[in-house]
Amino acid sequence: MDKQQAYNTYMKNTHRLGRAVSLLTLAMLLGAPFLIGSLLGTMPDLAAAARGFLSVGLVWTVSSVVEYLVYTPMLGAGGSYLAFITGNLINMKIPCAMNARELVDAKTGTAENEVISTLSIATSSLVTIVVLAAGVALMIPLRPVLESPVLAPAFANVVPALFGAMAYKYYRKDVRLALVPLCCMSLLFMLVPSLTSSTSFMIIPSGALAIGLSWLKYRKGAKQA
Repeated sequence: MDKQQAYNTYMKNTHRLGRAVSLLTLAMLLGAPFLIGSLLGTMPDLAAAARGFLSVGLVWTVSSVVEYLVYTPMLGAGGSYLAFITGNLINMKIPCAMNARELVDAKTGTAENEVISTLSIATSSLVTIVVLAAGVALMIPLRPVLESPVLAPAFANVVPALFGAMAYKYYRKDVRLALVPLCCMSLLFMLVPSLTSSTSFMIIPSGALAIGLSWLKYRKGAKQA
């Protein structure tokens, strides 16, 4: 069996296993409330659940489709199955996969990217499980330290610090290109504070703006060349 045949077999098995586990995960997520309800003798109110879904479902449905279309080419088949099943793509899986890809200089859509993305996301998932398990086990002993007034300001700024560090990695590649979407979205959120609860949905206009500016820059560079 040559390399191409081996890769085709690997991709076929990856899709077969990925689809099966995705369906199993979906069944477990949807079935958990009914299983718990049957054990406790109280079932979920489907009408209330439907009303709750309609209030946020449209926004999250659009966001889910956009994330699938954007992230799948970056992560490859194996990485996408792992990332969407384990979750936390923006905070953990995407930065881990992109950093690993840059370290080995792998190109999107290649076999190298497929392998590197799968390995990096699998490692990230295992590390996350270990850290969460350690956090649960040490939650009670460390509670006085975590609730200390001295550390309270640090915990209140974990998310801004995390996203700021992640953003700088990409902003430094083209600061002028990054400033326009950043300033536009910051101004929009200040003028309409209610949009802060729809950050996933706002990825669409901000991403479109960044793509449009990149295309204009590319056209300008092509004309000068």
